[in-house]
Amino acid sequence: MGLNGTGKTTLLDGIVNNSDLNTIEVEKPKDYKISYLKQQPDLDENSSVIDAVFNGSGEKFQLIRQYENSLAKFNANSTDQKIQNDFFKLQEKMNAAEAWQMESDVKSILNKLGITELDKKIKELSGGQQRRVALAQTLISEADLLILDEPTNHLDYEAIDWLQTYLSKYKGSVLFVTHDRYFLNEVATRIFELENRNVTEYDGNYEKYLQQKAANEEIYASEQHHKTQLYKQELNWMRAGVKARGTKQQARKDRFNDLKEDLQNKPDVQKEMSIDIAQQRLGNDVFDIKDASLKFSKHVILDDFSYLVTKGDRIGITGANGSGKTTFLNTIAQQIPLDSGEIKTGQTVRLGYYTQHTRDMDPDKRVIRYLESIGQGAKNTDGTHMSASQMLDTFKFDHQMQGAFIRELSGGEKRRLYLLAILMDQPNVLLLDEPTNNLDIETLTILENYLENFKGTVMAVSHDRYFLDKVAHKLLIFEGQGDIEESYDSYSGYLQKETEKKQAQHHEVKTQKHVEAKEKEAQNKPAEKTKLTYAEQMEFDKLEPQIEKLDDEMAKLKEQLNDPKNGYEDLMDFQRQLDEKTAESDKLMDRWEYLGQYI
Repeated sequence: MGLNGTGKTTLLDGIVNNSDLNTIEVEKPKDYKISYLKQQPDLDENSSVIDAVFNGSGEKFQLIRQYENSLAKFNANSTDQKIQNDFFKLQEKMNAAEAWQMESDVKSILNKLGITELDKKIKELSGGQQRRVALAQTLISEADLLILDEPTNHLDYEAIDWLQTYLSKYKGSVLFVTHDRYFLNEVATRIFELENRNVTEYDGNYEKYLQQKAANEEIYASEQHHKTQLYKQELNWMRAGVKARGTKQQARKDRFNDLKEDLQNKPDVQKEMSIDIAQQRLGNDVFDIKDASLKFSKHVILDDFSYLVTKGDRIGITGANGSGKTTFLNTIAQQIPLDSGEIKTGQTVRLGYYTQHTRDMDPDKRVIRYLESIGQGAKNTDGTHMSASQMLDTFKFDHQMQGAFIRELSGGEKRRLYLLAILMDQPNVLLLDEPTNNLDIETLTILENYLENFKGTVMAVSHDRYFLDKVAHKLLIFEGQGDIEESYDSYSGYLQKETEKKQAQHHEVKTQKHVEAKEKEAQNKPAEKTKLTYAEQMEFDKLEPQIEKLDDEMAKLKEQLNDPKNGYEDLMDFQRQLDEKTAESDKLMDRWEYLGQYI
């Protein structure tokens, strides 16, 4: 954990590639394997999904990759003799290597992550889909240590829920950076916090971290208060100009200098980031959506959809990936036209749209100049004007960072700067598209607190359960193909109901199948047996001599087992034979008894 820009990703990179760090000492076994999910996937854009996933150097990976390619050729041209031969040979190799389970596991992981078109090229996938392919590639590697940088980005709730369970049961170790607090709470057993170039370790999950962090802050504040009081006393003593400069007095001077240095160099943990920006007045009318329809290719986004958004609404927008959530925000922001219908925007609406991708941010522009180009500042809630520099300062951009080029910022710092630029315009309606992606937990907490006191309207697309539970008062759930459901439950409450509904449906289907199977069994049940057939009579006549023969063989084996002359290995072999013949004898006896009842 840590504020954007503290070096979380840099640290992960350094653990994987030790040469990235100035100094490092790492102890690990020679065969220790690490698998790393980066924030920006490094995939061959011309590879297919299945090739990219099985891009490992292991023999099984190579074999499965060959088999999948051969299977595609076989499905396309099954009459070609060479293709047939190659395919059947690879099937035999898959059997010999026992690689079927790995292939099945991988396809299951891909399916859970919403990747079903395995032949598709990487370059044909969206950024979010590429991230999920890279995650699958990382998970199947059978590594001793998984390192995951923001693994929940671009995952819907079901995929996040599955990933939580998967990682909780993972046999190796997992080191991850995340902004998802529910995920952190469920998966983490230790937390390392990066702050002021130091690392602090906390035992337990996010809930325990919060308890320990609050206690530490109280202790630190108390210590600093005590040191400040001592410093003032020593300062008074120094100014008094003591004439005698003996050993005791020199000791007090040394303590004074130590206190002074300690207070000057103390970490700036007391200074909290805050959002205190005024907003424009908003009337009751915000968005009036009437009979809206929109379709892309075969995907229906809106289907004769009508909805009224009013002042003070807090609407969480969630649903399956690809169902049109971001497109919906773009239509509201008038960036994508409707096929039919209309969206009326209230006259007093001053829109702030925080998109998934940072817009109009010149990497060669300095941070302070970028914000000044947005505006010369804003007013806070008490009407005081704030300069761009003051606003940057409240968002944890110190004077050195304010003069830095945008290209020198981390991905998370760019997102924090972009958020500040949106809020600086003093909007009264906020559209937030996946705001929790790449924002640190401290910034998210401040944003959530700001939204609680925000007098305007908020519409937020997110899969982050913690964020939606805190912010949203109602939900729009995009089911796909224009099917949009409204819910007044919290996001957690809605998900719980959906889980219960699916469990009930599963139970109903299972019960129905059981009933159908019983009915089929009853229909196919043969007429009641009254006597043996000719073949069964012949079988019965042969069974008794076979059983007697086995009894004789078993008796001889028991004699061998009791013979002290036989060695350990011989005894083990005799016991194995006895077990096999005993099992065979029991099977024949069961059959003899069954047939005997019809004699």
